Amino acid sequence: MGMCLSCLGGAGDDVVPTPDPETRRCQLAEAAEKRQKETTYRGVKNPEAVERKKKKQEEMNKQEMTTSPSGGGLKWQVG
Repeated sequence: MGMCLSCLGGAGDDVVPTPDPETRRCQLAEAAEKRQKETTYRGVKNPEAVERKKKKQEEMNKQEMTTSPSGGGLKWQVG
Protein backbone atom coordinates (compact mmCIF):
# COMPACT_ATOMS: atom_id res chain seq x y z
CA MET A 1 0.00 0.00 0.00
CA GLY A 2 2.78 2.41 0.81
CA MET A 3 4.35 1.81 -2.58
CA CYS A 4 2.00 4.31 -4.29
CA LEU A 5 3.93 7.33 -3.14
CA SER A 6 7.22 6.08 -4.55
CA CYS A 7 5.78 5.87 -8.06
CA LEU A 8 4.46 9.44 -8.04
CA GLY A 9 7.91 10.92 -8.08
CA GLY A 10 7.84 14.26 -6.24
CA ALA A 11 4.27 14.39 -5.05
CA GLY A 12 5.41 14.75 -1.45
CA ASP A 13 6.90 18.15 -2.33
CA ASP A 14 3.49 19.50 -3.39
CA VAL A 15 2.04 19.25 0.12
CA VAL A 16 1.36 22.70 1.62
CA PRO A 17 2.82 22.96 5.13
CA THR A 18 0.46 23.90 7.95
CA PRO A 19 1.00 27.53 9.05
CA ASP A 20 2.26 28.23 12.54
CA PRO A 21 -0.41 28.46 15.29
CA GLU A 22 -0.31 32.28 15.52
CA THR A 23 -0.93 32.72 11.78
CA ARG A 24 -3.66 30.11 11.85
CA ARG A 25 -5.31 31.83 14.83
CA CYS A 26 -5.34 35.16 12.98
CA GLN A 27 -6.84 33.55 9.88
CA LEU A 28 -9.57 31.88 11.92
CA ALA A 29 -10.35 35.15 13.74
CA GLU A 30 -10.65 37.04 10.44
CA ALA A 31 -12.91 34.35 9.00
CA ALA A 32 -15.12 34.41 12.10
CA GLU A 33 -15.45 38.21 11.92
CA LYS A 34 -16.34 38.01 8.24
CA ARG A 35 -19.01 35.37 8.89
CA GLN A 36 -20.45 37.39 11.77
CA LYS A 37 -20.61 40.54 9.65
CA GLU A 38 -22.31 38.64 6.82
CA THR A 39 -24.96 37.18 9.13
CA THR A 40 -25.52 40.55 10.83
CA TYR A 41 -26.35 42.30 7.57
CA ARG A 42 -28.10 39.41 5.91
CA GLY A 43 -31.13 40.74 4.06
CA VAL A 44 -30.19 44.39 4.60
CA LYS A 45 -29.87 46.43 1.41
CA ASN A 46 -27.84 49.27 2.91
CA PRO A 47 -25.76 48.21 5.93
CA GLU A 48 -24.10 51.64 6.21
CA ALA A 49 -27.48 53.30 6.76
CA VAL A 50 -28.30 50.77 9.47
CA GLU A 51 -25.01 51.52 11.23
CA ARG A 52 -25.59 55.29 11.03
CA LYS A 53 -29.10 54.88 12.42
CA LYS A 54 -27.84 52.70 15.27
CA LYS A 55 -25.09 55.19 16.15
CA LYS A 56 -27.53 58.08 16.06
CA GLN A 57 -29.91 56.21 18.38
CA GLU A 58 -27.07 55.43 20.81
CA GLU A 59 -25.96 59.07 20.81
CA MET A 60 -29.53 60.22 21.47
CA ASN A 61 -29.83 57.78 24.38
CA LYS A 62 -26.50 58.91 25.77
CA GLN A 63 -27.45 62.58 25.45
CA GLU A 64 -30.80 61.89 27.07
CA MET A 65 -29.10 60.24 30.04
CA THR A 66 -26.69 63.16 30.55
CA THR A 67 -29.29 65.93 30.20
CA SER A 68 -31.95 64.41 32.44
CA PRO A 69 -32.27 65.95 35.91
CA SER A 70 -30.78 64.14 38.87
CA GLY A 71 -34.23 63.32 40.22
CA GLY A 72 -34.81 60.87 37.43
CA GLY A 73 -37.27 63.08 35.58
CA LEU A 74 -40.36 61.61 37.25
CA LYS A 75 -43.27 63.90 38.03
CA TRP A 76 -46.01 63.06 40.46
CA GLN A 77 -49.43 64.48 40.08
CA VAL A 78 -51.92 64.29 42.91
CA GLY A 79 -55.31 65.26 41.88
